[in-house]
Amino acid sequence: MGHREQLMTGAKRCLQERGYARTTSRDIAAAANNAPVGTINYHYGSKEALLNAALLETLMEWGTAIVDRPSEAEGGGAPEPLERMWARIIGSEATDRPMLVASTEAFAQAERAPEIREQIAAAYERARPEMAAHLHGIDAADDPDTARAVGSVHMALVAGLTQQWLIDPDHAPSAHDVAVGLRVIARRLEEEAGAGSGSTAD
Repeated sequence: MGHREQLMTGAKRCLQERGYARTTSRDIAAAANNAPVGTINYHYGSKEALLNAALLETLMEWGTAIVDRPSEAEGGGAPEPLERMWARIIGSEATDRPMLVASTEAFAQAERAPEIREQIAAAYERARPEMAAHLHGIDAADDPDTARAVGSVHMALVAGLTQQWLIDPDHAPSAHDVAVGLRVIARRLEEEAGAGSGSTAD
């Protein structure tokens, strides 16, 4: 394993053990089998760029692990795979809490660091259609607007649920609560849409 790979592994370890804001270049170098500190700038440009890359890669791995691809028998709109996904997210609040806290720290840094914001925004844009495809079988090539809209809603739910569990786990919603809430909202939206289409002008 070369210095570049060692640095990535070390950065991921530091995010877990020290968090985003408290990790220094020396911490990463030490965690990367005592790699020279100067190799961080050589391979990644800066400590921040390396931490961002490590965090985004970790978040992508986390996202792949929690997304449940529905089977053909269940169909893309079946609620069970979605409820399993929410359960996985909630379960990860304990097992992956340091990584989730580190992501929150990175988002706060993005307010004053355009490069961080751009990297996170690009990761979001990639993830939106992927979530729509994995969870509902919506192909962005066939319907890009719908895929982006559906993926955006799921990402908003993931972010909101994660924040609630990090701040107040005793009162945060369960996977069942999320599923029930989504079904009620979807039903109400359908009812409102039906009522609107059936109205006539005076």
